[in-house]
Amino acid sequence: MRIRYSAPGRVNLIGEHTDYNQGLALPIALPQRTFVSFDPDPSGVLSVSSSSGGGPVRIGLDTVSGQVTGWAAYVAGVVWALLNAGIAAPGGTMTITSEVETGSGLSSSAALECAVLGALLAVVGVDLDRVEQAYIAQQAENEYVGAPTGLLDQLASLYGESRQALLIDFRDVSVQAVHFDPDASGVALLVIDSRARHTHAGGEYAARRASCERAAAALGVASLREADPSALQRIAEVDARRARHVLTENQRVLDCVAALASSDFAAVGALWNASHASMRDDFEITTPHLDLIAATAVQAGALGARMTGGGFGGCVIALVPGEQADTVGEAVSRAVREAGYPEPGITRTRAGSGAGPATST
Repeated sequence: MRIRYSAPGRVNLIGEHTDYNQGLALPIALPQRTFVSFDPDPSGVLSVSSSSGGGPVRIGLDTVSGQVTGWAAYVAGVVWALLNAGIAAPGGTMTITSEVETGSGLSSSAALECAVLGALLAVVGVDLDRVEQAYIAQQAENEYVGAPTGLLDQLASLYGESRQALLIDFRDVSVQAVHFDPDASGVALLVIDSRARHTHAGGEYAARRASCERAAAALGVASLREADPSALQRIAEVDARRARHVLTENQRVLDCVAALASSDFAAVGALWNASHASMRDDFEITTPHLDLIAATAVQAGALGARMTGGGFGGCVIALVPGEQADTVGEAVSRAVREAGYPEPGITRTRAGSGAGPATST
């Protein structure tokens, strides 16, 4: 029996690097998805291929961290994390196709993890709730692949809903739907792919996480969620700036949810601008390339724009009055060309549905 399962990429509307600090975030799932076709067999080996030209890669069902590298490590990591949870993955042949571009900051890794996990669970007949699935997928990425990401990407991929954003509170790992339908208000959500690729396994992401942990320890709190902003002056300057970003970003998430309740997209845009400035100045995860895209979009008429994702590359999102979407896109393309950067990919998008079965035959 062939199992087909899919999971989406995500865009984080606001709340960057807050997840591993027990903070707040507001992502949406994207319409673009990663698809897994799986034919189980009793071979005791998982053979995985990608339509983009990768594989086949043979993965032992008792694989250990470091045994598989590259893109297939995300698949092997899910097999490994499942076994750690007491669930033995089946062998078989797996083919992966994806609409989520790798390295674009749209969480292609979580889409892959959640699609693979869903397919394997469907075969073994184990029903895990979505939070449990998110933890398994995160463990695969953190401990097998070696990327120290938080839980945001997996939760967004699993919980996504059409025309809904997801208010995630990482202190109690709760997810609340928040209506998000800018199209109904004549506003376009643009995703502007810089074409500058990044990797979470790199040292800068890990350095930011370590800085946040140092700040929390210096402040005597379990996480920055409990930190007192007035106490930041007592700790090292760089760690204080990292912590200030997290604390102000949590408040911006709450303010964004309040603005969405009245479809006040001008207020949402202003919050996005403030978020980008915080990521640029306090957290230092943007780049001149991303800063140019965000600033140009606003100058050309966007209500607001910000980098989305882990940083150091990837995408910028912008809220734009619908009739100005083409004008903003053209201005951004012209500015980045003149600066010598690659031609950006610009798409209008919306909130999509979460992971689930595609078709079974």
